[in-house]
Amino acid sequence: MLWQALTAIRDLGRLHDIASILVRYGFGDMVRRIGLANALERAGRALHWSNAEEFAHLPPPARVRRALEEMGPTFVKLGQVLATRVDLLESEWIAEFGKLQDSAPAAPYAEICQQLTEDLGAPPEEIFTVFDPVPLAAASIAQVHRARLADSSEVVVKVRRPGIRPIIEADLRWLSRLAELAEMESPELRSFHPQEVVRQFAQSLRRELDFAGECRNAERIAENFAGYTDKDESIAEAVLEVSSALPIIIIPRVYWAWTCERVCVQEFIDGISGRKLAAVDQAGLDRKILARRGARAVLKMIVEDGVFHADPHPGNVFYLLGNRIAFIDFGMIGRLTDERRDQLIQLLLGLVRHEPMRVADVMLDWTGDAAVDEDGLILEIQTFVDQYHGVALKQLSLGAMLSDLVAILRQHQLTLPADLTMLIKAFISLEGMGRELDPDFDMASEAMPLLEQALRKRYMPASLLKRGRWAVGEALALIADLPRDLSRLLRAARRGRLEIHIDITHLRRFGNQLDSAANRLVIGIVVAALIIGSSIVMTVPGGPSLLGLPFFGLLGFFGAVIGGIWLMLSIWKSSKADRE
Repeated sequence: MLWQALTAIRDLGRLHDIASILVRYGFGDMVRRIGLANALERAGRALHWSNAEEFAHLPPPARVRRALEEMGPTFVKLGQVLATRVDLLESEWIAEFGKLQDSAPAAPYAEICQQLTEDLGAPPEEIFTVFDPVPLAAASIAQVHRARLADSSEVVVKVRRPGIRPIIEADLRWLSRLAELAEMESPELRSFHPQEVVRQFAQSLRRELDFAGECRNAERIAENFAGYTDKDESIAEAVLEVSSALPIIIIPRVYWAWTCERVCVQEFIDGISGRKLAAVDQAGLDRKILARRGARAVLKMIVEDGVFHADPHPGNVFYLLGNRIAFIDFGMIGRLTDERRDQLIQLLLGLVRHEPMRVADVMLDWTGDAAVDEDGLILEIQTFVDQYHGVALKQLSLGAMLSDLVAILRQHQLTLPADLTMLIKAFISLEGMGRELDPDFDMASEAMPLLEQALRKRYMPASLLKRGRWAVGEALALIADLPRDLSRLLRAARRGRLEIHIDITHLRRFGNQLDSAANRLVIGIVVAALIIGSSIVMTVPGGPSLLGLPFFGLLGFFGAVIGGIWLMLSIWKSSKADRE
């Protein structure tokens, strides 16, 4: 509500900054429609509308991306999260938001040193034998310094920017209010479910602020890769120079003695950034092997482990001698339940094997309880899958196929759960990175053996026995509780307290409309009574007066005017809602 937003005086300056940036990038009309202009004008903070068209020549995705960059770290992160929402946004928006770079000037070392001293219990110079005050990298939320421990271990120290949490919490409060206003005032924005997007984003960002949680994620994924070897003999023979004792997939070690919410200390990875492909060639690494190993590692996380790196872009990957791969930055990870993994396996197999009904069944399960034209959706999915019939496996692009499937859902105004959007985005990023390394990279061929193996594993006797034991246990628990439940039911019936609740959405809506109509009728009667009573009072001499007229008569007329205005506004809003 607007009046609730106006009560947040402490964040009003931040709101003015946000609205001014939106106006400057040509979104002044949106600022007006969601009520921000009125809020700021009432608070005495006028917007400078004269610059509203300064960047109007840019396409809308570019304008939004630049506005997000200017609004600060919270909004940059929001854009990066929106880049994963392939179910909500068109490809040009996804591509533009993918350009958002989370970089910022380094914080003064004095501030960093003070915070490190508070968190570590001593100045960094006493904890580390070497600590470089110049950061390796600086982002909007944290910056990274290189250091060395007393045992000569090379480490990186990731430090959260001092004072960043209050700024982010203020931004999140306003984002929540803006999403609420946008959903109420803008029908075209309502279809994007802004409140749900902001809620999921706030959860993700708060988790990202907790570096200890990020390190726990890293350790869990490291455990899943313990003892991992490449099962492709052709690849193994190509790297005979590498000792079998060296791990193929590397996750940086965490030093928990100096890790907490605001600081994490991890092993330094001395490798080649995934962005520097020329350096990969100069080091003599094999791009084809790197592409295949990276794909298999991420597919293992998704299909076998159910915990995966949700942002496997080149900046979070390092290549090492021996064609080994290191993953860093586990602030954003995805999790899949066993049921979701089974659905994913069925979907990908349906796409690769050209089985449209299998794909359609999974997509319908993913849409949940949302209202959908099932026949139309199934027909579109069948048509989409059939167009790839007879296409060779190496010519299929799983990322593009998943994007097209999500576009079909978007056309039906359906959205996917957050875990699935992260998963699809990870697939698209993974395939894109593989193609950068090797133009002939074939994601479908890499995925097929793992998918078939996972499907066979699901129907092996041990897996069937495990699921059967669980189902029998649930059934026995239900049977054991049945006598007690029946006893309670009969006792409630004997006491006349047996209740049956039927929740019918249409009847509830009709009841709300009836209640609203009754309220309006009562207000109308009260207004009419005030007018009649005030008219009578006006004819009675004596009593207090105001401007030469009886005071209580004027008071009654004033109350009637207020009630009449409320009544007209209520009717207008109801009519507007019905039209929408």
